[in-house]
Amino acid sequence: MLSKKRQMKTGIVILLLVILAGVWVTFGKGIGNPVFGGESYENLRVFAEALSLVEKNYVDDIKTKDLVYGAIKGMLSELDPHTNFMAPESYKEMQVDTKGEFGGLGIQISMKDKKLVVIAPIEDTPAWDAGIKAGDYIFKIDDNPTKDLSLEDAVHKMRGLKGTRVMLTIVREGEKEPLEFTIIRDIIKIQSIKHKVIEGEIGYVRITQFQERTGEDLKKALDSLDEQNIKSLIIDLRNNPGGLLKVAIQVSEQFLKEGKLVVSVKGRNEEKEEYLSSATKARAEYPIVVLVNEGSASASEIVAGALQDWGRAVVLGTQTFGKGSVQTVFNLSDGSGMRLTTAKYYTPKGTSIQNTGITPDIIVKLIAGKEEVKGRFIRERDLKKHLKNDTVIEEEEKEIAPAEKEDGKDEEDKTIEPPPAVAGEGVDSQLQRAVDLLKSWKIFKGII
Repeated sequence: MLSKKRQMKTGIVILLLVILAGVWVTFGKGIGNPVFGGESYENLRVFAEALSLVEKNYVDDIKTKDLVYGAIKGMLSELDPHTNFMAPESYKEMQVDTKGEFGGLGIQISMKDKKLVVIAPIEDTPAWDAGIKAGDYIFKIDDNPTKDLSLEDAVHKMRGLKGTRVMLTIVREGEKEPLEFTIIRDIIKIQSIKHKVIEGEIGYVRITQFQERTGEDLKKALDSLDEQNIKSLIIDLRNNPGGLLKVAIQVSEQFLKEGKLVVSVKGRNEEKEEYLSSATKARAEYPIVVLVNEGSASASEIVAGALQDWGRAVVLGTQTFGKGSVQTVFNLSDGSGMRLTTAKYYTPKGTSIQNTGITPDIIVKLIAGKEEVKGRFIRERDLKKHLKNDTVIEEEEKEIAPAEKEDGKDEEDKTIEPPPAVAGEGVDSQLQRAVDLLKSWKIFKGII
């Protein structure tokens, strides 16, 4: 028989679960009202029984808060790979991320088969300089195995004060032995916009992430390029993992006329919410090429899809990552947070890119010297429990980008390294192809 104290603690836990569900309704959209009768109540009672048994019989003392956090993490792990729980400290770090400055290494990571995998290092960061590559498996962090480590815990372990050291043990395809990297943390100030003029009249803008200031920074970059009388533009979204939805809209509308549909979002209740371009400074109707690759995800795909669907740009490169879902961040009462997938987004033509990605108008693979860069890379459809695409049939999802298969091998057997960031940083066949395309565009226009 439980003591009154334990009964009270169990009751508090059940109340906490009710409050959490209420927070979803308060801040979420299209989730519906929580029901705690019937099956839902019975399941909560089973959870309360399990919690009580652990508290009463487990060999060591354990904090109820740790058990509750663990239960929430376990619950969310049954959903898609982009839904997760953040303890108060992790939640604060996430909020810092969107502002583009934090102390750490500069690595974009994800989970695959319960392993910590590098999606891409962020350029001009300690991880980039050390030689961390896309597709690397992080086996240990400071001699601590990452097996069964959550994504949030891994981020927490790799972040820290500027000047402190962290050692990563990396398993890399093609290497017989694990590789060890000792990296010194730094303040990661992610400059989301870089721009320059190529060959006198071609504007080049690279967007590395979609942060709070990205839309404003892009406007300044475009103003600067316009003052230099550019005749065409290249927008480089390669290895851009995405970011804020509203910023993707702000970026897209700088190239679209007012009132054009940028993206639509549809949640659980099937109600569609449309986001239209608002009035912005009219840009010259110069030709645009958008560069993408398998590291272009989420907000990057929104921008590429919008400009492609409206015929405003030619998309060039390789098939994108394929993350077509929207996450809403909920703040919980104790300072923790929860990132929950609440909707899917669709391009202006009503196409979902979930698992499939954006198919470039012109397929161009990265060439280093005279050899095609090959190897292993991760896409949305490789992640366990990913959401399905409701605009294509299952078989079609497996056959996307046939040009990226050879010798009967699936893309999952390959790896690709991040391309050079800008022209002049080594061979960049994709960028050069974009430059050649814009040059020929001008020539043919003159002939016509």
